[in-house]
Amino acid sequence: MKFKLSNHAIEEMERRGIPREMLEQVLANPQQVVIEREGKKAYQSQIDFGGGRMHLLRAIVNDALDPAVVITVYRTRNIQKYWRPQ
Repeated sequence: MKFKLSNHAIEEMERRGIPREMLEQVLANPQQVVIEREGKKAYQSQIDFGGGRMHLLRAIVNDALDPAVVITVYRTRNIQKYWRPQ
């Protein structure tokens, strides 16, 4: 699936120090895809950003559009808040 980054997503990646390669990896092969509000989806994976501390990298995506639009991107250490048991 092809993705387009919104200006907001690009700004947040820069502000939060999220490399584009990591985002592309999560979009191509997410560990989970979770339904969010208003039909959007969170593509997410647990990733070590260095120092042995795991973070959840989440990309909020509107994939009803063609190409799909990444609305925002962020990482969190609060994995249990967003992770869904499978």
